[in-house]
Amino acid sequence: MDQVKIGNFLKKLRKEKGITQEQLAEILNVSGRTVSRWETGNNMPDISILVDIADYYDISIPEIISGERKSEMMNEEERKIAKTMSDYATTEKEKIFKEMKLQSVMGVCALVLYWILHETGAYMYNDVLGKLAGYCETLVSVSVIMIAAFTTGSLSKVRSKSRKVFVFENFPKPMQLVVTAVVAFG
Repeated sequence: MDQVKIGNFLKKLRKEKGITQEQLAEILNVSGRTVSRWETGNNMPDISILVDIADYYDISIPEIISGERKSEMMNEEERKIAKTMSDYATTEKEKIFKEMKLQSVMGVCALVLYWILHETGAYMYNDVLGKLAGYCETLVSVSVIMIAAFTTGSLSKVRSKSRKVFVFENFPKPMQLVVTAVVAFG
């Protein structure tokens, strides 16, 4: 796959439409810098964006990937497959965002509880509160690591490997995330 060729093709298509990079960026809900990176061949559009680009320019995804027009138009079956792929990518992004929100909320709650225990000094006089403070401190660290893992995409690789070793389905979701982090980074 020749990214520079694809970038030049995308630039040619945009110029044929008579629009600027910024206008295309607005249509596709991306930044102008992103469009520029596509056109210079530095980056490739995400699969969900490829479907939108193909629809906008009325060309097929294989035409975009090959960097040139083909004589036949994308048939309905190819369009459905591309749409299904786009929907799948969007669903995966939504799942990742939901997981990141859960980790963020857990981390913030643990941080607030940890702060309260340390500010009041209550953790020093009660063993249970001392253990709770330690748990909160650990949970904050794990949440930060998990958010980093979600954003880099490395957690999905770890999960697929760890599911072969552990059976998580009966555990609560937060416990699944903590166990996965321990397996991954332990």
